[in-house]
Amino acid sequence: MPAVTADNPLLLPRVSAPPPGAEARAVRAVGTAPAGFEGEGFPVRRAFAGIDYAHLDPFIMMDQMGEVDYAAGEPKGTPWHPHRGFETVTYIIDGTFVHRDSHGGGGVITDGDTQWMTAGSGLLHIETPPEELVVSGGLFHGLQLWVNLPRSDKMTPPKYQDLRGGDVKLLTTPDGGALLRVIAGDVDGHTGPGATRTPITMIHASLTPGAEATLPWRPDFNALAYALAGTGTAGTEARPFGAGDAVVFGPGESLTVRAAPAQDSRSENFEVVLLGGLPIREPMRQYGPFVMNTHAELAQAFEDFKSGRLGTIPADAL
Repeated sequence: MPAVTADNPLLLPRVSAPPPGAEARAVRAVGTAPAGFEGEGFPVRRAFAGIDYAHLDPFIMMDQMGEVDYAAGEPKGTPWHPHRGFETVTYIIDGTFVHRDSHGGGGVITDGDTQWMTAGSGLLHIETPPEELVVSGGLFHGLQLWVNLPRSDKMTPPKYQDLRGGDVKLLTTPDGGALLRVIAGDVDGHTGPGATRTPITMIHASLTPGAEATLPWRPDFNALAYALAGTGTAGTEARPFGAGDAVVFGPGESLTVRAAPAQDSRSENFEVVLLGGLPIREPMRQYGPFVMNTHAELAQAFEDFKSGRLGTIPADAL
């Protein structure tokens, strides 16, 4: 699980411990993500399935894509499809994806890269493995996160951000036991490269066996954790969770995750995604690839798609 790493985490900027008296966030719930298939048939785990939207807001869903080691001819992606009303964040840990949209955005993302697409008023897009990966097969692992937009931004013009893995902000904990990759938002005044319309923080943390990360966390944000690999605990009460489990934290000013002293043979470290966002607190209605505030707006999005008003597939399409 290479993503982006550092030869010596002790040389990185360190996140300060929360101030004395900071309220630690307790664990509300731990749930296991169900497995399924998306797009043309690639395996996913739906990280936040079954979690009340009141605890997710402003996040809608997150899929862990893979981890899968494809044989030659097996890699799959998604066909051209529409979106409206939210942002998609695709983070590739292993492997390669090619993206293109009907507004001219797109590119190739690979180990540690992120594509941040603001669908806004609507577009069509495609995500697919490159031809050489289809021919050869190989390891593929990533995440796709859906971030809601407030009513005032639902119809904003589409936008695309290409975030290279080398642009993420690398940090460590006071003892150097965890590598923190800040993709978006900030922690302790250190800011990641993603420009978000909805205020959020997104971190990929790698904790060495036995290491703990206690991070200051905005009290007006929610807080979620999802384990990509390995085992550990969440909260000062040390609730166990491991690969494929999601954690919902309660209110507070800091959050804690800790790696178990011994990890399984598949992962040297405990790999965790930490998410926080400012709740929008508006009605949310979803129908497939559309996320709006009302059923009438969903019906309009579907009608606009059928009528070709969300864009057209380019003549030289993938």
